[in-house]
Amino acid sequence: MTVEVLTFGSEINFSMQVGDVLYFSPLASVGGFSTVSSPSSIVKLGIVAGLFPNGDGNLIPSNSITCIYDETAFNINPPFNVNDFIMFAKDKKVNSSSLVGYYAEVEFKNYSSEKIELFSIGSEVSENSK
Repeated sequence: MTVEVLTFGSEINFSMQVGDVLYFSPLASVGGFSTVSSPSSIVKLGIVAGLFPNGDGNLIPSNSITCIYDETAFNINPPFNVNDFIMFAKDKKVNSSSLVGYYAEVEFKNYSSEKIELFSIGSEVSENSK
């Protein structure tokens, strides 16, 4: 097993958690846009072992992720190119449950400088006690 530190020039997505699965793919230019060259180019990198949005104060810089991977199992050779696309997926075993309880409160925030329109909000409700 190998531990790799990935550092980004911008903030890490706030919904990323330890245990999420990381994937990467080289980007290709198609019609003036950068895109993943093909679905088969997406490669599983490994598991997020640590998140350091503010660094660790010593060795790991801000906006870094530590990732554990097995280079023999995944057949990959980091380091990556600067333009590779890094993405993540939630572990379905951990993040598959619904809200539990009698009350839920939700707050929506728009971090954009422009107005946006919210098209739809949904919820899942099931009665479980009488």
